[in-house]
Amino acid sequence: MPLTTLRRLFQVVALALLPAGATAETLEFRQCVDLALAQNPDLAVSRSQIEQAEAGLLQAEAGRLPRVSLSLISTHTNDPLGAFGLKLGQERITGGDFDPARLNDPKAINNLNTRVELAWPIYTGGQLSSYVAQAKALVRAAQSGDIAARQQLIQQVLMSYQGVHTARAHVRVAEQALAAAEEYVRVTQRMHQQGLAVKSDVLLARVYQEDARLRLTEARNGVASALDRLKLLLGKPLDAPLDVGAPVLPRLLPGSEQELRRQALDGHAALAALSSQMEAAAAQVEAARAGKRPQFTVTLRQDWNDKTIGLNASSQTLVGVLTWTAFDAGVTRASVDRAEAGRRELAARLRQAQDGITLQVADARRRALEAEERVTAREMAVEQAEEAQRLVKRRYENAMATVTELLTAQVQLDRARADLVAARHELAVQRGELQRAVGVLTGDPI
Repeated sequence: MPLTTLRRLFQVVALALLPAGATAETLEFRQCVDLALAQNPDLAVSRSQIEQAEAGLLQAEAGRLPRVSLSLISTHTNDPLGAFGLKLGQERITGGDFDPARLNDPKAINNLNTRVELAWPIYTGGQLSSYVAQAKALVRAAQSGDIAARQQLIQQVLMSYQGVHTARAHVRVAEQALAAAEEYVRVTQRMHQQGLAVKSDVLLARVYQEDARLRLTEARNGVASALDRLKLLLGKPLDAPLDVGAPVLPRLLPGSEQELRRQALDGHAALAALSSQMEAAAAQVEAARAGKRPQFTVTLRQDWNDKTIGLNASSQTLVGVLTWTAFDAGVTRASVDRAEAGRRELAARLRQAQDGITLQVADARRRALEAEERVTAREMAVEQAEEAQRLVKRRYENAMATVTELLTAQVQLDRARADLVAARHELAVQRGELQRAVGVLTGDPI
């Protein structure tokens, strides 16, 4: 096992055993991903599907092997034919048993048959081989589905992890707004005392101050909510202490839109799962067609017959059975048609999924590029809003602007800063979504 894998496993175990009342270690994004993949209840579904598919494969492969059964059959009868046959099986027939009176009216006989039987399907028309091929394809489908589920979970962790940083950035914006509001109240009060501002200006400044204080409270609640969402993804209780490490920014996948679409069609786990399901459906068709072919089974039986439990009167039987259904009123044909229809349905679903994946890739790439432009535009907007606020504030202090103009400039600055925070969050999310759409999202290339 690689050293990095061992280290991550140790981190997951250590974090899972952390006492609820202890101060939590700050979790980096990779640690959050490892915890989510190890503890998130949603992944238990895909893991169970893999286990079911693997058990189905073992069952299908076991169908090729001989089956041994043990039986103990107790019989009490005075039926003439049955009584004679059982006594003969016990090897206790004497000359007197051929007396017609005894043959026609025998005494009741007890027999205990101990049997070991081996049945081996030698040829099943390809049915067992088809079942094995179907089971193997279903295992591959479950494994690919698990990969797709993991990538979806990683994207959710990314959104929640960055959501915490985004919420904290909104807190910083709200703190800046509150600090500015408090300063405006002081400035306006001083100017009112100097006769340079009216009472309504002071009231307006205080209204803005209270609004800024409310927005700060909302922003802090947003941090708590973001942490709660992350805890749920990590499979941790809501009262568990948790903090996050440095923010992350997924890399923008290189290549043109056509290249990324081709990469997604070749390697996307969800498409691989559907493709494997199609292979399983094709194997089901072959298993149904096997009903038209002959079946040959060999049975080897060892019997012991006695009045009580014992290994007396031993006998062996070897039976070969060749069966071929000549007419079944169309049952086999209907079974084949049903399996063919299921295969065609999966083929159509695969084509739909392929179209959907190509659309997701194209849309995600456009949104990721758009997010980059939006961040640049929002950064410029913040710079311009800061300069505009600075100029309006200077004019207000010189009694050349109204308090309404001052607060309007501050509101525009607050909005520009909040828009920049949202744009940076969207950039990280859209880059991660592009990686997920292409099917290459992991916790490492972030």
